[in-house]
Amino acid sequence: MSMPLTHTLADQAISPHCVLPSRLTSGFEQKLAHGVLRRIEAKELLFAEGDAATHVYRIETGAIALNKVLADGRRQVIGFAYPGDLIGLGVEGEHVINAQAVKPTRVRCLSLASLRQSIAEDPTLAIKLYEAVARELAATRDLMLTTGQRSAVERVASFLLALSRRNQRHGQDPTRFELPMTRADIGDFLGLTIETVSRTFSKLKQLGLIELPISNRVRLCDLEELKRRADGEPTWPPASRVDAARPPRTPAH
Repeated sequence: MSMPLTHTLADQAISPHCVLPSRLTSGFEQKLAHGVLRRIEAKELLFAEGDAATHVYRIETGAIALNKVLADGRRQVIGFAYPGDLIGLGVEGEHVINAQAVKPTRVRCLSLASLRQSIAEDPTLAIKLYEAVARELAATRDLMLTTGQRSAVERVASFLLALSRRNQRHGQDPTRFELPMTRADIGDFLGLTIETVSRTFSKLKQLGLIELPISNRVRLCDLEELKRRADGEPTWPPASRVDAARPPRTPAH
């Protein structure tokens, strides 16, 4: 994260990235279009904790894991940024987290000076960015609940539903998407071991709630049931699944 846009926005902008509306102001879009396009490879850092904050970045392709390395060496993934997301907002001076590509990624770089100029030219940009950051704050609070109180199934189900909602907001299929990150990345995000993440995916698949055509592609087969699992509601497989698994009865004599 990088800079305060206004005093109020700086107070709120503790989210690691900003999911932008489909289109911001024309001036800002033009400045972004002329920004430097940078390519980073998988595992390469876009910026590291302690680096001077000089730019904001919009993800064009690929994905970024925003993370913090704890004193004992463990890594906590704070969030993932996908195409269209803006990262580098919120903290003045230097970055307080790491931004690491989870796959080959291209980002558009815009200097903070250009961003400030865009806001000065069109104050509605600050409002739009504020609203986007506010949405991310809500997602951050949900993550705190997810990692603090929920079971492994509830955490993974919540994670998949968040990706589903993102697809829906962007006019894409909410039931099919790619997971650009590894199971280890997901574990570091949800506070689970890689083994637990893998077992939980297998369990959701066995329950008929998801399909995994290949390991990084997911199809959600039953959104309502997945939501109940995420919310921790008492639930059982639908009757059709129970009947399918139950051996046929032997007629009574």
